[in-house]
Amino acid sequence: MQSTMQLATETTDETRRSNGPMVELRQVDVVFGRNQVLRRVELSVPRGQTLAIIGESGCGKTVILKTIIGLIRPARGQVFFDGHDLATLTDEQLTHERTRFGFVFQQAALFDSMTVGQNVAFPLREHTKSSDAEMQEAVLLRLAEVGLPESIVSKKPAELSGGMRKRVGLARAIALRPKYLLYDEPTTGLDPVTSAVIDELMIRMREKLGVTSIVITHDMRSAYRVGTRIAMLYEGRVRRCGTVDEIRLSDDPVVRQFVEGRADIDLAGVV
Repeated sequence: MQSTMQLATETTDETRRSNGPMVELRQVDVVFGRNQVLRRVELSVPRGQTLAIIGESGCGKTVILKTIIGLIRPARGQVFFDGHDLATLTDEQLTHERTRFGFVFQQAALFDSMTVGQNVAFPLREHTKSSDAEMQEAVLLRLAEVGLPESIVSKKPAELSGGMRKRVGLARAIALRPKYLLYDEPTTGLDPVTSAVIDELMIRMREKLGVTSIVITHDMRSAYRVGTRIAMLYEGRVRRCGTVDEIRLSDDPVVRQFVEGRADIDLAGVV
């Protein structure tokens, strides 16, 4: 029988996890050979909120996503999700935790040889014991949630527009009803109207499913629409992190140049 002290400790730990951020990086360094990609990165994402991470190409944004799900191990620092230190988990525990993440890839990354229905059902087939009938029902529900009709179930990705492929990718990402959604450049290559549709779907996922989201994007209109907070990565460090208004109105010259899309500032010597 557990002692009163043990029970109290467990209750305190559970309360801390339930009140703390869903995703947190503490002083994270990532190094590839002689190239240090991330430097002392500090980030936290409160439950049910969306953090948009912005920054120039090659600054380490996608590396952050891969570090969060354990595909890249930090050289220094800690990564937590839902209060658990990723480094303390066994391979089996890490695999289980990854099923709580939905990942929307930059180009949707659908399997070209599979139909839309097979793509969306893939996580269910891999991680559940659902029957074919149950998977078919789940596929139709997920497609409906992202605004796609039943008629596309048998189509191949090559038969779809870019926006539809992105939505199929989102339907697949939410197939297992994840607690976290990670988006890597979800509006890249889309026209403004389709980008706005994808933004609305991201907001809907947050509000309907209560997910905690991280969005990697170069699209400031999208970042302003979907983000509850925005972090700017610059030279492997978090240059600024704050609310949408704090970033939009920032007087930091590096932040201003990026969010305004201007190339008329000489950044030489800016630290």
